[in-house]
Amino acid sequence: MTPRPTSSGSQPEQPADQRSTEPPAPARKKAAVKKTGAKKVPAKKTAAAAKATVKKAATEKSTVRKAAKKAAEKTAAKGAAKGVGKGAAGSAGSAGKPGKAGKAGKAAPAGKGPAGRQAVRDTTAPAPVPPVPPEMDLEIAVSPALDAADRERLLNGTHHAPHSLLGAHPVPGGVVFRAFRPYARAVSVVSGGLTVELHDDGDGFFSGLLPLREVPAYRLLVTYEGTVQETEDAYRFLPTLGELDLHLIGEGRHEELWTVLGAHPMTHQGVTGTRFSVWAPNARGVRVAGSFNFWDGTGFPMRSLGATGVWELFVPGIGEGELYKFEITRPDGSKTLRADPLARRTEVPPATSSVITSSAYEWGDAEWLERRAGVPAHRAPFSVYEVHLPSWRPGLTYRRLADQLPSYVKDLGFTHVELMPVAEHPFGGSWGYQVTGFYAPTARLGTPDDFRYLVDALHRAGIGVIMDWVPAHFPRDEWALAEFDGRPLYEHEDPLRAAHPDWGTLEFDFGRREVRNFLVANALYWCEEFHIDGLRVDAVASMLYLDYSREPGQWTPNEHGGRENLDAVAFLQEMNATLYRRVPGVVTIAEESTAWDGVTRATHHEGPSGFGGLGFGLKWNMGWMHDSLEYMSHEPVHRRYHHGEMTFSMVYAYSENYVLPISHDEVVHGKGSLVSKMPGDWWQQRANLRAYLAFMWAHPGKQLLFMGQEFAQGAEWSEVHGPDWWLLDPHYGAEADHRGVRDLVRDLNTVYGHTPALWQGDTDPSGFRWVAGDAAEDNVFAFLRYDSDGSPLLAVSHFAPVVRQDYRIGVPEDVPAWHEAVNTDAGRYGGSDVTTPDPVKPEPRGWHGLPASVRLTLPPLATVWLRPA
Repeated sequence: MTPRPTSSGSQPEQPADQRSTEPPAPARKKAAVKKTGAKKVPAKKTAAAAKATVKKAATEKSTVRKAAKKAAEKTAAKGAAKGVGKGAAGSAGSAGKPGKAGKAGKAAPAGKGPAGRQAVRDTTAPAPVPPVPPEMDLEIAVSPALDAADRERLLNGTHHAPHSLLGAHPVPGGVVFRAFRPYARAVSVVSGGLTVELHDDGDGFFSGLLPLREVPAYRLLVTYEGTVQETEDAYRFLPTLGELDLHLIGEGRHEELWTVLGAHPMTHQGVTGTRFSVWAPNARGVRVAGSFNFWDGTGFPMRSLGATGVWELFVPGIGEGELYKFEITRPDGSKTLRADPLARRTEVPPATSSVITSSAYEWGDAEWLERRAGVPAHRAPFSVYEVHLPSWRPGLTYRRLADQLPSYVKDLGFTHVELMPVAEHPFGGSWGYQVTGFYAPTARLGTPDDFRYLVDALHRAGIGVIMDWVPAHFPRDEWALAEFDGRPLYEHEDPLRAAHPDWGTLEFDFGRREVRNFLVANALYWCEEFHIDGLRVDAVASMLYLDYSREPGQWTPNEHGGRENLDAVAFLQEMNATLYRRVPGVVTIAEESTAWDGVTRATHHEGPSGFGGLGFGLKWNMGWMHDSLEYMSHEPVHRRYHHGEMTFSMVYAYSENYVLPISHDEVVHGKGSLVSKMPGDWWQQRANLRAYLAFMWAHPGKQLLFMGQEFAQGAEWSEVHGPDWWLLDPHYGAEADHRGVRDLVRDLNTVYGHTPALWQGDTDPSGFRWVAGDAAEDNVFAFLRYDSDGSPLLAVSHFAPVVRQDYRIGVPEDVPAWHEAVNTDAGRYGGSDVTTPDPVKPEPRGWHGLPASVRLTLPPLATVWLRPA
């Protein structure tokens, strides 16, 4: 946790010469003072009783006041005769009405001379008569109304320091109270046993001056038409943000930004309420509007906390569940109502308000968190099931998903789920990739604590949680981040750098430290507050290149004349370095489709290009995905001409730490489902799919499969209806065909998890060896995988629709026998059941450059895994 000092406050008590002394109003009014008991008195009766009390008290004590006045004058005269002179007269005069001076000279406010010097009194002179106690002086001058400029700025929402005017402030002669309560009919100050009605200055402003030596604890009694409310005064509180917080925000280094910006229920100076704070450096003023003030922020102006651009207001008496937005006055004077960029909860779209929230969730995944830090992801089994939560089982909430998703994923043997963006987004058709609420799980499925419950349930089932994270861009919705405070803020000020050419969105300004802070802290937020195990970072390629999807003339080179976005590089390095430093066992995954050097290299290791690594843990192997699917789409008779598309991935397989992704992007927008990409009739399509999945699981790299593809869904995915679960209904005639593919996926994951050769050496060239990489005429691929102890697994893929008898494959000589661990042609998967149930013994005949060989029967369109018997 970032240490935070005690709040220093923006209004410490100042010497009188530094306080603003305002000219008295032309009108004067007796303040209504009344002792109050336990029961509340209606406002009108309170006012009448208060006036009667004032009249009676004034009559009873007029003699005391006159005596005190004569004594003061007599003392002043004696002091003048003995050399006290002006100093004594001034002191006596200052005990009277503010702004008045004795005949001997002007009063020195609060003991200071006219130039701010300390007044010197002759200590040999007789002591002046003590000032009249405040309770004896009931004829109080009405506090002057605010000057026209301040009134106008508060009314227009352009005042940067409302706390310096509103609330209670010591001034010469007492304490001035001011309240800004639009629509109120009367406002009184309640302190101890007294109730003092403030003067109505018009336009919702109320003020009064009480002869107190210091600001008391007080509340406001506010009378509206038909109701009276007693409440705390929001403008009597010190700032809730300390100097260290503001310094870190200004430096762009506050790693727990979500703890200081946004809306936070809290107890401040002994009072419960909510602290609102927002970064809006270009705003002329910011106010809070919400369900608690009928969406009228006029009476809730925020204060600017110096040069950081942060605005803050503690509003007492409101808490969780209230809706709110920030009303921002732009530099041109126009106003905009904006959702909180750091809102941790939102309304259910299409509603757009932010919601005050706090978490009370108690986690039960401590064992999981401790275990995940033991082995780096690239050296551990890592098999991912990609899920779009709103459509996996449409209609399920986070908590109902927690009852079904963990058991389903665990049964299939996947080690992780990857959740398509769960951060709040206005348009469901974006699948979550156009984010407006970067700190809020989508409210479509429940509350933030409900989402925590889902993550916790997955962890307790032994399943890691990867979340898609979108730091590249954001939509242009007028209530969200776009020109947030009237000028480009989160986006780049250069239109050529701001507008994303493909998606109609805006790109983040990665060169602005506050924006980098917003995003780096957001990555930490998901991992620390929601126990997310890793982030798959979307659209990294679009961040790295200034000319991404841009024609010549549409982009400006960097300072070195190159096309690299140096700001984005620095941001990604900072994000990865910070995340790996603070979150043990976390993994970051880059969706990056180019040949950028060093995506998964450490940030402090410089590569041939002169850049340090980006610092990711893993990278999507988009090249493998495109090439392998291209090969599989061809009829078997033509595959010999595309053989290299399946082998080329091994040329660069160890240049990065890779994930092999068959993601949602491959099964939407007319691309068809995975099984529909395969050639041939329905039997051949399923056989091709099974053989391809087993080839993928054996290939170096981690695996990712999108939901629905595990049971050979025929239709492409739609976020409206999700996977076609009815295909697995026992009453459906072809149910066995789909169940067979799902059973294969389960067995692939089971064998994979228990075979270190398939994952320990994913990033080590010594963990792989081609056996038959050039058998293009036969459509055969054979290779060995090794674990750290040298124990092998032999994988043979045969992508032709014929049976090949006695096909010789080279093997190591130190394995006495091999047996089938997986055969995708097995009858239980829907294959032709050409299997080899008995162990296969090698012959001492060298083949494929190896000292021994085995003769296998290769099933049609199938992949076979063999392990030492």
